Amino acid sequence: MKSRTLRSDIVFTFSLALALILAWYVRNVLLLIYVSALFAVVLTPVVKGIMKVRIGRWSPGRGVAILVLVVVVAGFATMFFIFALPPVARDLREFISELPTRGPQLLARIRKIPLMQRLDVNSLNTRIQDFAANFATYIFLSAKHWASKLFDIITGIVLTVYFMLEGEKAYHWMLSFFPVEMRQRLDKTLVRAEARMGQWLLGQGALMLILGTCSTIVFVALHLRYAYALGVLMGLFNIIPIAGAIITVSLALMVAAIDSWGRVLGVAIFYAIYAQLETSFLTPRIMQSRVDLPGLAIIIALMLGAALDGVRGALVAVPTAVLVAVLLDEYAVQSEPVICGPRSLSEVENLHS
Repeated sequence: MKSRTLRSDIVFTFSLALALILAWYVRNVLLLIYVSALFAVVLTPVVKGIMKVRIGRWSPGRGVAILVLVVVVAGFATMFFIFALPPVARDLREFISELPTRGPQLLARIRKIPLMQRLDVNSLNTRIQDFAANFATYIFLSAKHWASKLFDIITGIVLTVYFMLEGEKAYHWMLSFFPVEMRQRLDKTLVRAEARMGQWLLGQGALMLILGTCSTIVFVALHLRYAYALGVLMGLFNIIPIAGAIITVSLALMVAAIDSWGRVLGVAIFYAIYAQLETSFLTPRIMQSRVDLPGLAIIIALMLGAALDGVRGALVAVPTAVLVAVLLDEYAVQSEPVICGPRSLSEVENLHS
């Protein structure tokens, strides 16, 4: 009996080690599957909302609702690529071609800033000219990398659609691996996590819409180049909390620096005010009230997600933190014992006896 138990332990340990090695080698594929499944869970409330729409006696089924969602997202993406990207690409080509002449002008403006007089203008000017000369070569050499990323995005979209279509079957199949007595508790826990993760999407969507609208209005008022494209990017990138807004604000500051320091100051003042408003009012009211996570937990989750897989990791960091928080609350966190009032001496003696 002992030898049989020992053999089964050895087989289990060997199988676990083999599975971990295999998971490490296909970690990129597993991460893509996880991200797609997570987005399917997050988008499920949207699909259910579309399914509740009634036209007479007809209401869309799950397949039609998913198709409507895909068409709407594809429509917005197409409008962005048609109307926003061509002017940006044209101006970007002109900017790169004029960079050798614009570079010294920009550096001269920078040297007028206090504490920047010691800046080595000649060295930076040489680097700017080298960058302009090598930019086309860099784009050509990185084409394969970007093609691979585009393929991952398309694959992720297809997987997300399939998870939304057949996620129920996959979910119940996963639950079948657990003992019957544990299955019901785990099911209720995951349903609670799904509800909170869906609330995250609604809250994040509201923050994206607010930032995108405010940014577009301010950029148009400042007569900033490609104001509409930058405003849309500000809203879209805000799906990555904190990091997304910092990236797009940096881009807006670079664009503003080409024309005047007044526009740079205007963009900086706008984002400083908005960051304070979002941190102190919008995020507590919209985000934390929906996902029930403290701000510190959100920041730590973003740092860990970005360290593990860059932008894609930061993108799914908050809903993953919601899932982990729900599981920990159910299985790890011990509730505090109920503190009773003082007992009489006879009750204490009875308990000891």
